[in-house]
Amino acid sequence: MPRRSLRMEDRGAMTLTTLVELINRISLWSGRVSAVLVPPLVFAMVYEVVSRYFFNAPTQWAFEVSYMMMGTIFLLGLSYALSVDQHVNVDFLHAKLPRRAIATIDAIGYAILAVMLVWLTRTLIFNAINVYNTGEGSGLSAWNPKIWPYRVVYAVGFALFALQCVAKTIQNLLIALGRDGGEARS
Repeated sequence: MPRRSLRMEDRGAMTLTTLVELINRISLWSGRVSAVLVPPLVFAMVYEVVSRYFFNAPTQWAFEVSYMMMGTIFLLGLSYALSVDQHVNVDFLHAKLPRRAIATIDAIGYAILAVMLVWLTRTLIFNAINVYNTGEGSGLSAWNPKIWPYRVVYAVGFALFALQCVAKTIQNLLIALGRDGGEARS
């Protein structure tokens, strides 16, 4: 009987590992979409500078496009950065504590962060719906574009970040419980 329950536990860990891998793939694609947006942002900024300083004809849209594209790059890149551990970390704790203790602390931290991000995402979704229904513009330039698409990006970006925090929580719980096979990182 203990053999059977051990197999079920291993199957559960494998299922969770598969879920973490799926979330990591989603974050990878989010990061790729983010990276694809960098050249158009650079082009828009170069166009604005040339237009403004060489032809004395500044655009009405460059400021709006630049902050919306940079914000999109940042928001879609959050989950990717977390998935590949390119974030700020408190290393002095990680250097002193055993791996499973660090994983326990990180799991708790990521779980708390995930809950807050789910709440924030929910609020951002309602905000995007409200902005869409009112037809609100940015109000920051003469162009005054509708702001709802950018608010949708807010919600999607934070939802992906929350999802990656869930993956990090699972990953760290598996490490803390000794079920990671020794290869997963915090």
